[in-house]
Amino acid sequence: MFNVFKSYYRFYAPLLILLSVWVIGTIGYVIIDDYNWFDAFYMTVITVATVGYGEVAPLSHAGKLFTAFLIITSFGTFAYAVSSITKFVIDGEFNEFFKNRKLNATIDKISDHVIICGYGRNGRQAAQVLKKHHKRFVVIENSTTLTSTLNHKFSELVITGDSTQDEVLIKAGILRAKAIITTLPVDADNLFIVLSARNLNKNLTIISRASEDNSDTKLKIAGANNVIMPDKVGGAHMASLVMKPDVMEFIDHITAEGGDNISLEEISFERIPDELKNKTLKDLEIRNRSGANIIGYKTAKGEYIINPSADTLVIPDSKLFVLGTPEQIAALKQILS
Repeated sequence: MFNVFKSYYRFYAPLLILLSVWVIGTIGYVIIDDYNWFDAFYMTVITVATVGYGEVAPLSHAGKLFTAFLIITSFGTFAYAVSSITKFVIDGEFNEFFKNRKLNATIDKISDHVIICGYGRNGRQAAQVLKKHHKRFVVIENSTTLTSTLNHKFSELVITGDSTQDEVLIKAGILRAKAIITTLPVDADNLFIVLSARNLNKNLTIISRASEDNSDTKLKIAGANNVIMPDKVGGAHMASLVMKPDVMEFIDHITAEGGDNISLEEISFERIPDELKNKTLKDLEIRNRSGANIIGYKTAKGEYIINPSADTLVIPDSKLFVLGTPEQIAALKQILS
């Protein structure tokens, strides 16, 4: 509450001062000349506004002195309040105030979302992929020039601020978020965000960008689940396109950046129905029931198996990687639900 008042003191302060004058004037007339509350309030309003109407009832000498005091003290106060509030509205801060209130109310209602720190080149690409998969996300960016280019159905979920500050991360709903992607150009800033995010939410998936060769290790020690080095990944990808162009294009096609006609999904052990847990892949009958194919398996120890055999057991902490069309994946999710 204090932070809101501090941010919009130009709006709240004049209102508070004006309200204080009205309260003092109303109570004064009630005590001094025994006005009823309505008449006292009305007398205070016409006195503060200096409209020149007569007294509601005859005033005593003390009442006249109080009225003179109220006129002298409130004249400048009333003018200041009106001019400040008018300037607040004309400068556009009034619209910004209600926009922020709507933003805070919306973020308070969402959960399991993704937070993107930085809306540069990498942040924008991450947002495009999340938008494509209809995943809700909140963008934190210092530059209003960058955030003004944001165009998607969740475009109202943009916070202008410093993502290295804990209060900004909390405002973005980090306590209820599923993941955070930090793409700031300075590794030290990303490291600071990773430390803060891991401290605020122990179960958060943290993905960070790194520029320097030795930064990835530090970021993982700080709590990042994955660290991406765009320059290294980009160079390796270009070299692979030379060696295996069709294979790489096919991989690009089935990943998040590819077309809409095919999807690659992961299914964790927790999402599998209880009656199928600790069963074999053959018992799941994913291919027969949905049309999708199991192309990979991650063991509880973190080892990956390509094209697992039908006798592979689905055990706790394992994951399945399934390839299929959006319709097949949707049918699979329906089965699992």
